[in-house]
Amino acid sequence: DGLLTSLGPLTFAAIRETVADVVTVSEAEIVAALRLTWERMKIVIEPSSAVAVAAVLKDERFRGRRVGVILSGGNVDLDSLHRIFNL
Repeated sequence: DGLLTSLGPLTFAAIRETVADVVTVSEAEIVAALRLTWERMKIVIEPSSAVAVAAVLKDERFRGRRVGVILSGGNVDLDSLHRIFNL
């Protein structure tokens, strides 16, 4: 839900002019990023935030570089974590 949006003519034009590339990630990569963040940092982040983590982990351009990712957790359904983590 956190990334659900629509593109209108103005926003699509702005993206075409300013965005050089897009990294896509799978659901499995998002879950892996959620799990990694929990295991390493002991914090629960929302899936929308895990998308950025997953993209950094996936894309070779980020290897060996310092990258900042803003992590948020305000939209986490704690009751569904057992399903996400297969507990």
